Amino acid sequence: MKKTFRSINEISPVSHTILNIFFILLVIICVLPIVLVVAISFTDEKEILLNGYNLIPQKFSLKAFEYILSAGDAILRAYGISILVTVLGTAMSISVITLYAYPLARSNFRYKNTFSFLAFFTMIFGGGLVPWFMVYSQLIQIRNSIWILIVPYLMNAWYVMIMRTFIKTTVPESLMESAKIDGAGEFRTFFSIVLPLLKPGIATIGLLSCLGYWNDWYLPLVFLTERKLYNIQYLMYQTLSNIQFLTSGSANFSEAGKVLADLPGESARMAIAVLSIGPIIFAYAFFQKYFIKGLTIGAVKG
Repeated sequence: MKKTFRSINEISPVSHTILNIFFILLVIICVLPIVLVVAISFTDEKEILLNGYNLIPQKFSLKAFEYILSAGDAILRAYGISILVTVLGTAMSISVITLYAYPLARSNFRYKNTFSFLAFFTMIFGGGLVPWFMVYSQLIQIRNSIWILIVPYLMNAWYVMIMRTFIKTTVPESLMESAKIDGAGEFRTFFSIVLPLLKPGIATIGLLSCLGYWNDWYLPLVFLTERKLYNIQYLMYQTLSNIQFLTSGSANFSEAGKVLADLPGESARMAIAVLSIGPIIFAYAFFQKYFIKGLTIGAVKG
């Protein structure tokens, strides 16, 4: 049988060099914007207005961070809310999605087509903003509570499809049948046999859910009126909006205009990005081991 693919060891040195150069350039392209954002956040605002962006700050300044961190306890509370919501929401979302996807992957589940259709239908059609708002604020009545930042994102039909496909391609039906012959029930089969085999899929869904919860600012905007429940993303959004409002209207003031004109604008944008993205970077290191395998299996095979 003719060989179609060659192993890595069979690739010529020239090809190795080209691949290495390509991936080095790719890494630079990915890392350079992050380095630029960090550099701008530590650059004086006037220097940015005069000379534009530079990878190395021409005039070092902490004014943007000082202005943002002047909120004090509000920043720490917002970070705590974000961490709590991200950890709790990710764990609950993984549980809901996995438990929903597991029976859909079983060939002997009588209603799998019905429940698959219900999940798939929500990917195409939505109820609209007003019914969505009324469900959580009047029917469930969790507005202005920590649960409003968690419950709306617990279920995701696309993640269910990924997990269902992963279970079908990873866990053999014969393995579950053997467990049933040995006297294991459905819950024992799932938690003792199936769940340990789902680490790549769980890592994939976990990372996507984690990013969704951490980066969310829309739910606080729609449902929250109590400042003590603001997460870090929405607090940073409000801070940036205040800076833009003050700097845009500063020309209408006399003495106060000079003070307002010194407020950080561009540097504050980048400082907000640095403060917001920092903790979530550690999630990649935690999920990286299984992420690529789980995403590839769940996305390619149907």
